[in-house]
Formats: sequence, structure tokens, C-alpha cells
Amino acid sequence: MRILLCCELYSPSVGGVQEVMQQLAERLVMRGHKVTVATTKLPTRLFSELNGVTIRGFKISGNLVRGIEGKVAEYRRFVTSQQFDVIMIKAAQQWTFDAIWPVLSEIKAGKVFVPCGFSGLYEPAYAEYFRQLPRILPQFDHLIFYASDYRDINFAREHGLSRFSIVPNGASEAEFSVAPDHNFRQRHGIGLNDLLFLTVGSLSRVKGHLDVATAFLSADLDGHPATLILNGNESVPVEWKSTVRVLHVKCCEYTRIVRDIYGKDGLLCALRYLFHGVLNKGGIRRGMYTSKGMAHHVTFKEELLAITAEVERQGSNKRVVVTDLPRSELVQAYMNSDLFVFASHVEYSPLVLFESAAAGTPFLSVPVGNSGEIAHWTGAGVICSASQDGKGYTKVDPEVLGEHWSRLVKDRAYLRQLGEAGKEKWRERFTWEDITDKYEEVFRKVSIDE
Repeated sequence: MRILLCCELYSPSVGGVQEVMQQLAERLVMRGHKVTVATTKLPTRLFSELNGVTIRGFKISGNLVRGIEGKVAEYRRFVTSQQFDVIMIKAAQQWTFDAIWPVLSEIKAGKVFVPCGFSGLYEPAYAEYFRQLPRILPQFDHLIFYASDYRDINFAREHGLSRFSIVPNGASEAEFSVAPDHNFRQRHGIGLNDLLFLTVGSLSRVKGHLDVATAFLSADLDGHPATLILNGNESVPVEWKSTVRVLHVKCCEYTRIVRDIYGKDGLLCALRYLFHGVLNKGGIRRGMYTSKGMAHHVTFKEELLAITAEVERQGSNKRVVVTDLPRSELVQAYMNSDLFVFASHVEYSPLVLFESAAAGTPFLSVPVGNSGEIAHWTGAGVICSASQDGKGYTKVDPEVLGEHWSRLVKDRAYLRQLGEAGKEKWRERFTWEDITDKYEEVFRKVSIDE
């Protein structure tokens, strides 16, 4: 089959959408299909083919709500050119989907759409967008959802759509079938007897790193040495990534406050905190503080820095490491961790939970996206209660998360049981090879060549 996959971002960009599409594209090529990816043109992408996949970049950005800019007509001509047997578009609310609404009837190829959660469904700015969507979705031959009970699939059911499949996410057998590297801890200065915890996601407030770090601060680990790795990726500003990978503050030494800060910007953040009273005997003040009568809004970076400092100031054998590990090292971080902790505010079907299961590492997650379903499917996770606001964002009380954390860590036999169950279920159902089978089946069903 001649297959076109459309997504806003693709390699070398890093993220969940990019990972899913690359795994599918390259495996479909290995099965003899001709695969092209239509995506945003990136200045860092110096290739037009990767592992047999042809990449066609377009200078386009935005969506129907924010406005679409760039060479939209060129993209529309490309997708309607009859070069393909199947076209699959991943995610609403981005240009590769929104830009083709006017030309859907001109596409003769089989059309598949992966809604990817409808993150803006409850956002007032997207109200008209979702009023229009019920006339768009029936023009696709098939829909693919990652969860059996979530806002996107329920939206489809409410509007009488029935041509769909539920295909879960997964984790790569090539990556997670490797043996644990027992030198990982030594390489990263982590004690062999430390409890090791991990969270993964772009370093932004919405991914829950602050919540995880604050819960770690309150978790009762019986004084056991413990390290928390906050692994973040490309949303971190360049100046944070270019100098040193590890952020580590010792706030008890005022004459030598900062060690391994991310360059000049990180240093300024630390100095503002330490000399203008954000860290004080009462703990951390968030939001606004004043220096010489001037109001200052505390940024995500500053707040993360403050919590990191507070963990060490607590003097309880705890340490936080903020880093952006290379992929092979991140896989080893999963495998060497005692518990994966996840507190993202908004998700659809988090890849990181499947990756934790694939590593044989139990996870503790808030009820975001279909995390509860993933915990059930894999048997690898425990879900901590959390609230959800009117726009669908999940927010956990860090003290509640810390209490769950504390209880789990004290039952090491249960943690091992969760980890072993997750590894077994992943091998049975959630490798990308198995998942590619399901996509290929859908493509054959709708392809004009079949």
C-alpha cells in the first residue's frame, strides 16, 4: 500500500505523537509498504528520508482556532493528488487535520483519523470548532481511538459514529527488551541503595513535575536515601539545556548556593529566590513576591528550582535531579527505577505508562487521560485520586500523592508484583509490532487498492 501519515511534528522533534508515528511508519516500511509522512518543515531536519520513510515538510503552522499560516494550498494539492491508497491523520486541533476540511471530498484514498483526545473540547475558544466537527468526522472511513471511555470516543458515540476501532498505545520491544544496565546508577551519581523514582515529560507546569517534586518533599520514606529524576525534553529553553544537564541546589550554603545550574538564566533564578525571600523558614511562597517594592511573577523554572532546593534543605536524604537523558539512558532510567510517578494535568493515553510497564517498573499515576484503563490493562499501576476542573485538567493534591507514594514504597513485594505483571502484559499485548498489526488491518480495510 501507498500510505500517507499526517502529523504536526515528526523526527527529529521529540514527543508522544512523534514517537507513535515514527514507530508505525518504520514498521510499515519493513512490511513492504511505501510510507510518506506529511509534517511541519523544521530547520533542524536535514533529511527527507529516515529509515525508509519519505518525509515531506510544509511551512505551515497553527490551527483553525488560532489561525493557519503558510503554504496551505500546497498541502491540500499534495493530499488530494491521488498518490496514496490510505491517508491517516493524527490529532485534531492542528494544521494537518484542520487544513483539509474544505477538500475532504476530493481525497479518493481511504481516510483514517486518530482524534487523539480532543484536548480543547471544554475550552470556550474551541466551542465553534467542536460544533463543526460532527459534519467532518463522518467523511472519514475509519476512526482510531486509544481509550474505550474518553472524551473523543464518547463524542463520536454521541454523534452516531460507529466506524471505529480502539487501538492502544505501547512501547518498543527493540528498546525495552534490553537487559538492565546495573552501572546506570554509578554513571549518574545515584547511590546503589537509594530508592530511585522517575517522572518523564516536557519540563512544563502542565506535565506535573512541580506536583511530583512537591509530593516527593512530603513523602515519608522512613529516612531511606532517595533520588527523584525529573526528566524533561524539548520544551525546556535552549539556554537551560546547553550547559549542564543536572540542576542541583544546596540552599543551606549561602556562600556557595548553586551547583550545576543551567547557565546564566538558572543562576539568576536561584539568586532571586535566595536573596529575596522565596525560600524561608515557612517554606515556599508561590505566585507573586516583591523585591524593592516591585512585583515579580514566579516562573515555572524558578518554582521548580525552589522545590528542588527545599527538598535538600529538608535534610532527609532526598535528592532531586532535573535532566534530559539521551533515549538509551532514559530507557535504563525506567529499568533501574523503583517507581514511576506521573502527575500530568492533561493527557490522552500516556506513552510513558506503557514504557514503565515495558521496563518492569510499577507506576503511580493521577487519573489523567485513560491512565486508569492502562493500569487495568497492564496490571502495572496504581491510580491516586485527583480532581478535575471544568476544562478537563487534572490536578492532584501533592500531599495526597505523597501519601500514596509513601504507602507503595513500604510494600516492596507489591511493587515487584506490579512490575512483573506489567512486563508480562506488555509482551503479550502492547509491543509496537502487535499494535502495527492492528493499524495495518484498518488500512487494508479502507485502502482503495484492496
